Amino acid sequence: MKQLSALRVGLLCSIAATTLHAQGALRPEPSGRGSSEVHLGVPQSDAKPLSIKLDYGQPHLRGRALHTDSLVPYDKPWRMGANENTTLTTEVDLVLGGVTLPKGSYVLYTIPGRNTWKLVIQRSVGQPAIVYSDSNDVARIDLRHTTLTSPIESFTMWLIPSTTPGPGRGELRLAWGTDQLSADWSVK
Repeated sequence: MKQLSALRVGLLCSIAATTLHAQGALRPEPSGRGSSEVHLGVPQSDAKPLSIKLDYGQPHLRGRALHTDSLVPYDKPWRMGANENTTLTTEVDLVLGGVTLPKGSYVLYTIPGRNTWKLVIQRSVGQPAIVYSDSNDVARIDLRHTTLTSPIESFTMWLIPSTTPGPGRGELRLAWGTDQLSADWSVK
């Protein structure tokens, strides 16, 4: 009986190995996911902290030039990342770059320019990542632009909280290649 069970296990392992081999080797997707999150709480309180969160696809340069028609074109909406939409989800009313955003979820784009960039904030209405419609725009914000001396290989976004006393505030920063962009945020 034990020999029969061992034979069955061996046969099942052989079939499983053949099936996995037939599917091909597992490979990573070209772009991963990135996120940045800030937790907002009242010191010495048992209340659950509230959050502000970015979620984005993280493409890599891999020797490519950044500003091309197929990667990040000038003067056209760019979805900021890869694969899926870049989203900002806030559990508090937020002021971003001088614009008040009620708590909720938003889709972010940029419009890159040679000298200035704009952050485009859209209502999250389930739109596909590759479809941009200005009818969903909530606001457009001018971003501060800095040219980096050393390029950044992977598109990266940060929510950097301020440590100064007072209401929650900080900086939204994004960088890729030699472009670094930012806007201030604060809790409303």
